[in-house]
Amino acid sequence: MTETILILPGYGNSGPGHWQSLWQNADPSMVRIEGQDWENAVCEEWVLNLEATLRQLGPETIIVAHSLGCLQVAHWALGSSTPIRAALLVAVPEPGVVEVPGMATGFDPLALQRFAFPSIVVASTDDPYGRSSYAKRCADAWGSQFVDIGNRGHINGNSGLSSWDEGRQLLEQLKNQKSTG
Repeated sequence: MTETILILPGYGNSGPGHWQSLWQNADPSMVRIEGQDWENAVCEEWVLNLEATLRQLGPETIIVAHSLGCLQVAHWALGSSTPIRAALLVAVPEPGVVEVPGMATGFDPLALQRFAFPSIVVASTDDPYGRSSYAKRCADAWGSQFVDIGNRGHINGNSGLSSWDEGRQLLEQLKNQKSTG
């Protein structure tokens, strides 16, 4: 089967200057999830959409999630037996503590069980939507490697990362790992 990188943006989708968009534009093996209401994020709907997408893409899929997309992956992993190769989870927001902008429902409480696939959680020490210590607790519960990249805000288009080479290196690291499931 062919390796596919699934881009999983958070609330509002990732705009043209976001590293997810830059990665996707530069690499034809990357596809963005479709069929999600980006302005009215309902966890159950997003999880069902992710399940359907992953069944279509196959077990060699690597997820690259940002923000609310990370919570989507955690909720999906709780109830799915559909295999994936790995996940890169960037800027995990903290539901119930930090106000998520717009309409996002059903993401709290967050599922905190060990994933059946390798994963890396990337956090920033000054993310306005989630504390680094919370992301570390999530990484520990999920069995993920944890990477703190310092003061980079929400690790998005406003963070001055451009195509975010460090993130690409983490993705390459995941590509070379074997499944833990």
